[in-house]
Amino acid sequence: MSKIIRSSNLLCRERSHVLVVDVQEKLIPVIDGQDQIVGEIELLLDAAEILNVPVTLSEQYPDGLGPTIPVIREHTSIQNQFDKLRFSAASGFCRTVSPPESIVDDRQQQVVLVGIETHICILQTALDLQRSGWDVCVVANAVGSRRMIDHEVGLARLSAAGIALVTTESVLFEWCETAGTDEFRQISRAVRNHQPGE
Repeated sequence: MSKIIRSSNLLCRERSHVLVVDVQEKLIPVIDGQDQIVGEIELLLDAAEILNVPVTLSEQYPDGLGPTIPVIREHTSIQNQFDKLRFSAASGFCRTVSPPESIVDDRQQQVVLVGIETHICILQTALDLQRSGWDVCVVANAVGSRRMIDHEVGLARLSAAGIALVTTESVLFEWCETAGTDEFRQISRAVRNHQPGE
């Protein structure tokens, strides 16, 4: 039987980076579904820590919009952080982490995007990173906007541009790839215990 070659469309922990965009104290309270979004980001960061996936944090004009909320800012998975004035976090991210030329098995490096707002900073970041050579996924249940219409139109535009839309659980189990490992058991337990909105 021939060997199965894993699809490059699937997320790979060795090629993944997580970028948390602008989950800040003065922004998150007005976001539709804020509690669920924060809960999904926490679950993703827990898994990133277990699987050694690097995590970077951006903040939009923190002097005016405040810092990232503590539950995210103080998470032990966060490795890098930068401030920005541009809505797109792409340039700050590319200055902070290895460039996309740093590839594994001749495949693109992947960015998993979460945060706010879907139709502004997430959209512009995703499109700029895609143009710069990154393979970009947006976690649809871990991003949000103040109004649902903006969130929905933002996701539709991302999808039309070829950005993959995923969910938190799809990210976690693509990273795991297989059952039966200690890492899988830890993540599976976290998923079972996870209550969206907590």
